[in-house]
Amino acid sequence: VAGCEEVTSAPLSDHVEEAFVAGAVGRQERGSAMFSWTNTDTRRKKEPELFQTVAEGLWKLYSHKLLPLEETYRFHEFHSPALEDADFHNKPMVLLVGQYSTGKTTFIRHLLESDFPGMRIGPEPTTDSFIAVMHAPLQGVMPGNALVVDPKKPFRKLSAFGNAFLNRFMCAQLPNPVLESISIIDTPGILSGEKQRISRGYDFAAVLEWFAERVDRIILLFDAHKLDISDEFSDVIKALKNHEDKIRVVLNKADQIETQQLMRVYGALMWSLGKIINTPEVVRVYIGSFWSHPLLIPDNRKLFEAEEQDLFKDIQSLPRNAALRKLNDLIKRARLAKVHAYIISAIKKEMPNVFGKENKKKELINNLHEIYMKIEKEHQISPGDFPNIKKMQEILMTQDFTKFQALKPKLLDTVDDMLASDIAKLMVMVQQEESQKTNQVVKGGAFEGTRNGPFGHGYGEGAGEGIDDFDWVVGKDKPTYDEIFFTLSPVNGKVTGASAKKEMVKSKLPNTVLGKIWKLADVDRDGLLDDEEFALANHLIKIKLEGHELPTDLPSHLVPPSKRRGE
Repeated sequence: VAGCEEVTSAPLSDHVEEAFVAGAVGRQERGSAMFSWTNTDTRRKKEPELFQTVAEGLWKLYSHKLLPLEETYRFHEFHSPALEDADFHNKPMVLLVGQYSTGKTTFIRHLLESDFPGMRIGPEPTTDSFIAVMHAPLQGVMPGNALVVDPKKPFRKLSAFGNAFLNRFMCAQLPNPVLESISIIDTPGILSGEKQRISRGYDFAAVLEWFAERVDRIILLFDAHKLDISDEFSDVIKALKNHEDKIRVVLNKADQIETQQLMRVYGALMWSLGKIINTPEVVRVYIGSFWSHPLLIPDNRKLFEAEEQDLFKDIQSLPRNAALRKLNDLIKRARLAKVHAYIISAIKKEMPNVFGKENKKKELINNLHEIYMKIEKEHQISPGDFPNIKKMQEILMTQDFTKFQALKPKLLDTVDDMLASDIAKLMVMVQQEESQKTNQVVKGGAFEGTRNGPFGHGYGEGAGEGIDDFDWVVGKDKPTYDEIFFTLSPVNGKVTGASAKKEMVKSKLPNTVLGKIWKLADVDRDGLLDDEEFALANHLIKIKLEGHELPTDLPSHLVPPSKRRGE
């Protein structure tokens, strides 16, 4: 949420749990809650609220319980515009941010495997607009002024940024399977050097901050050849504070430098990000070359493939986790709205009725930190829940304090009840919806290229080695393993677990790993290993020592020939 300094890289479930505590504490402070999940009134009982979907529930809770508090204390003038129905029902969105020529537009084209309207690619700053790439039956472009009046699109509140921005905002629509599950926001390249002095005509960082609140994933792209973080880029990253949990970093064009240089570039990037993001947690960085051209330096091909698959899995999970993300964002917004109400009401309480209003206004703004400390102690609120004090002071300078409202406990009770009771009901629905969406992932485009077949990540490697071979892959090394097997004095062609253990522990693998290898190798489950099973155990040890993961179940091509059914 804009202006809030809370670090939100904790798991979503932590925020939900904190919301329950916050709601309970708030109600204890002001007495018993006004109404519960069943919305009980002292004069008459209403039917319990029943929601068909999580999105519907979130919208009704926001509009009926949180929005009145925001409007009363002018939350939208200080922090973020009001949310709309479309904000809760829209598809997951991915926001791409980076300096010019870092490959943002090329990255989108790589995912979609097709061009999109308005796309321009080049080494110079080509993308000069915000482009929302969305799904539609027919290909076309919708300009910004028309886009912000479309009630089905979640962009109506962007009209507040004026014509200078709207003339640089458009929606590229096209029928693409990837866009059936997610929408992608392409942004203008962030300027560096002298170019920064040229005004855009609108608050670029504020627009990105607006998008950051509403998107599910923020991808920061860096060029391996241009790691200089300009002042404007630094301001943008700072504006994304409070959304660290959504941020992923991509070091693009990494195939154009040697391995040694890549290590230095990676270290320099982490050092630069550490100074700006200023959190103890390390940001996840994906290294690769995200386009369809041949790798210039293929030395790190396996690394790039693994990194690409990790990033793709992260993006593919967005539709399944969208409801939980929206729930988490609503909780963060509600907590900030509560703190904001306390701040505004505290200022109202200190204002004189008749004389000296202007002097008192300046005094309160200058001493805002004292108001923060007083509220923190009185209501047991974490310091991280308070909005940025400098930004708050700047906005307060333009406000008419006489129009501020005094504290209204009923409004706060309603929000506390929402956090402590209603959110718990929605959490159950979130889990139910997620269980029904286990197979709902982003499909099509680049996501299909490596899903199945020999070009899938890790195909034919590790436990997958020999998957297409006619002969048993372990057989080529079996003579070597047989020599060891017969030194263990087998009885009736088999060795005991104790005998096998003496040999297996020489690998120096942990007992937990060796125990799993034993279970996989003991195919007939008799507690003994014959020569084929012993060879299989050694093959699995070799797989693990080479850095590959062990399979959960033994693949059919690794089953010893004598143990295969029907043969």
